Amino acid sequence: MNLIKTTEELSAVCGDLAKQEFIAIDTEFMRETTYWPKLCLIQIAAGEIEIIIDPLAENIDLSPLVAILLDEKILKVFHAPRQDLEIFYRIMGKTLPKPVFDTQTAAMALGLGEQVSYDGLINALLGIHVDKTHRFTDWALRPLSQNQLNYAIADVTYLRDAYPIIVERLQELGRTNWVLEEMEHFTNPDLYDTTPTNAWKRLKPKKFNTEYMAAFFAAATWREWYAQEKDIPRGRTLKDDAIFEIAEQKPRTPEAMDKMRAIPKGFGKSKGGMALLEALNEAMESPEEFAPKASRPKPNPSGIGAITELLKVLLRAVSEDLGVAPRLIASTNDLEAIAISDDADTPALQGWRREIFGEKALKLKHGEFGLAIKGKKVTISELQKAIAE
Repeated sequence: MNLIKTTEELSAVCGDLAKQEFIAIDTEFMRETTYWPKLCLIQIAAGEIEIIIDPLAENIDLSPLVAILLDEKILKVFHAPRQDLEIFYRIMGKTLPKPVFDTQTAAMALGLGEQVSYDGLINALLGIHVDKTHRFTDWALRPLSQNQLNYAIADVTYLRDAYPIIVERLQELGRTNWVLEEMEHFTNPDLYDTTPTNAWKRLKPKKFNTEYMAAFFAAATWREWYAQEKDIPRGRTLKDDAIFEIAEQKPRTPEAMDKMRAIPKGFGKSKGGMALLEALNEAMESPEEFAPKASRPKPNPSGIGAITELLKVLLRAVSEDLGVAPRLIASTNDLEAIAISDDADTPALQGWRREIFGEKALKLKHGEFGLAIKGKKVTISELQKAIAE
């Protein structure tokens, strides 16, 4: 294992990485007290190469690594990469590594669980129990001990060894394309968007009139901006409950704000509170200009709940029969959409999902398929054949 602390060392090893077909990659970061994750280590294993890059080393330039991450001839193998990719998205100037492969998604296609952990995956595939002693290490502290470095590099050395096994099993089962389709989700830039004016979208408004939505938008936007500006978690600025209460009460003065249950006492007269009030007052002066367009969710038609529950049973039966995690095939939202419409624009009615599940779901919905219990297993059969027998 080689610890990289200089740009020269990084450039040299990236020359070797550029010759690899795939690299296993992971990061260690801290974000308990910050809005932006603080990148502390980058671990990479590929072929005989095993390195840890110290991004906190003085004057190190990560440009040689960025070139590797952008090289589409090299596959980047992660396990549950959502947060890793968020970090790279920022340091790479709002671009993402491509192509990527998520072993957690692949594990679902192999029937190893819905959200199998890294140590669970390695134990299942390699029979190795990963030491998690240093899981809660403060990775920003220097120097790091040899034991901490050994722990960190193990997150990619085993991943490097497990990846070929995963690929072989997926090919044997004919499920490689299933997993590759899912990778498009991780490389969608919208997933990592932190634009403050889009912050309201991660919350679910409770009302949809113009003034409520204008205040809701203003409060959510201000909180996101302030949290980014001060580099503190959004929840330490204001809780989600405060955003909803502000949208409901629409305070216009420090005194009115300080009377609210979800607002910390004294916040209304603080610099942050005054800035928030300024944003709210501006929004309330012309709510039509500030209110984002949002439609109230339509209530599900009568009887959809029971159909959805029946589809859940079908999904479980299909997933158990194929040895696939149900979440890879369909979500509850997918099932509700199918229950409402045969032509729903949902992944479960497209591609390989439609082939293994969607068609069965539609036939069950229209009484062409039946579910029965035989022994300890739910079985699926065409209803006419079942009656004839």
